[in-house]
Amino acid sequence: MKSVAALLALIGSAAAFAPQTSSVVSTTLQAESVDSLDPSIGVTEPLGLYDPLGWLDPAKDPASGFATFHANFERRRAVERKHGRIAMVAVVGMLFHNADIEFPGYLSKELGIRFSDVPNGMNGLFSLPLAGLTQIVFAIGVVELAIWPASNYSGDYGTGYGRPFVPNVLEGDELKYKLDMEINQGRAAMMGIMGAMVGEAVTGQTLAEQYASKNLGLFSDLF
Repeated sequence: MKSVAALLALIGSAAAFAPQTSSVVSTTLQAESVDSLDPSIGVTEPLGLYDPLGWLDPAKDPASGFATFHANFERRRAVERKHGRIAMVAVVGMLFHNADIEFPGYLSKELGIRFSDVPNGMNGLFSLPLAGLTQIVFAIGVVELAIWPASNYSGDYGTGYGRPFVPNVLEGDELKYKLDMEINQGRAAMMGIMGAMVGEAVTGQTLAEQYASKNLGLFSDLF
């Protein structure tokens, strides 16, 4: 993929999105069952435990005075995981769209808009008809409230782990490894999609256009 190389340059700084954890614990779990809300999830080298604002201390936590359900850490971890998942989907979608891989057919046959007519980058959002944007917002609301409710902090929505033809259950060290991977790749994706959006806003070029014109700032000489 022609824009993968540019995103890889962002991954090194993605660790800045490490979580605010509630206690310092070992990064290895001995139990067969691993809680996805365990504070040790995502605490990996080289960054380890990351708490720049000191929110591990409840006295410094700005939410400690009004959070009324679960622990503040549990909600922040759930939000981090969900944002990471959305960012990973966004990065994949951006790469596909920048490579001009689109669905065939019409986005709106009535308006004569084909999927291939939607421009790359942020301008694509503003080219969608109002009905299309309404459907997207409605679908997000249904997913958030009914299908995969935001009140479920575990992040486990009963969809399994995407492993066909083998037992769809992870335990122990394997589960811990996969949960660490999800959190850290989600952080990298958040950094990557934000970097792509900021780069487009500053240069006026999509990621593919920046790569084609070698307008990659400090990384231009690498490609």
